[in-house]
Amino acid sequence: MTGLTDSPLAHRITHRHIEVFRAVMTAGSATGAADLLHSSQPTVSRELARLESLLGYALFERAQGRLRPNARALALWDEVQRSWQGLERVVDRAVALGRSGAVQLSVLCLPALAHALLPGAAARLMQAQPEARLSVTPQESPLLEEWMSAQRFDLGLCEQTSAPPGTRAEVLLTLDEVAVLPAGHALAHKTVLDLTDFGGEFFVSLSADDPYRRLIDARFAEGGVERTLRVETHSAAAVCAMVEQGLGVAIVNPVTALAAASERLVLRRLAFSIPFSVTALLPLYRPPLPEVAPMLEALRAQAQAIAARLPPGRG
Repeated sequence: MTGLTDSPLAHRITHRHIEVFRAVMTAGSATGAADLLHSSQPTVSRELARLESLLGYALFERAQGRLRPNARALALWDEVQRSWQGLERVVDRAVALGRSGAVQLSVLCLPALAHALLPGAAARLMQAQPEARLSVTPQESPLLEEWMSAQRFDLGLCEQTSAPPGTRAEVLLTLDEVAVLPAGHALAHKTVLDLTDFGGEFFVSLSADDPYRRLIDARFAEGGVERTLRVETHSAAAVCAMVEQGLGVAIVNPVTALAAASERLVLRRLAFSIPFSVTALLPLYRPPLPEVAPMLEALRAQAQAIAARLPPGRG
């Protein structure tokens, strides 16, 4: 469909004509508009008359040297005002980008990492750079990887170690998964748990399509150990909350487990390995902000602090 802006008339009406119209509406007269535009009254009157000629209708009634806008002028004024406000927002944003701290670092991450890893790293960043601004968007896979490939964010945090198309991957942390138990559970007296320790225990699992759920189930199947699968849920944080309520024991990533640890929830190392990694994804075709490097440094420092908090035992 051909729009109105495709007509020859639209291309003959210039930004200057609209600027003159806006000045006349604002000042109420050609003389006042000339002052606003740092021009002359005859020039403003000529430009306004030219606009009306191009449009084919009058915008103002002339009476005793004054310009009185008609209904068409008022309707056009509403549209001009909206457009000018949009332009002013663009200008304000352009000016703000030149000020320190005006740029916002956008981070896309798994919900579990937004809860357990990113807050500590953000605190480290803000301590080093108080003017820094941060926007955090939690998202699950595979949308997380798709959005990073589309270059929509400055930094991504995921659990996979391979880089999606259009990104570079940097592994920040690799640790083994851990067991979480209700405080006072019979297994809590042990510092390291083996597969056989879970035999017959009520077990809280991640959802069936979770890759870590599949790894955990495979380990128990290989060892011939049967658990009582009592509850399953989609997030490690929810698993920990279920365990805290005494609904069973579980195996989750150490980052979430440490964030959930309390007087009612304890962590134990495993005698077998189920590796867990946290990876930073960096877009290859999005211009990097200066804040990306210190954010990565803060994430590495927070990852080291998490590793140091794990209880003694294997690993």
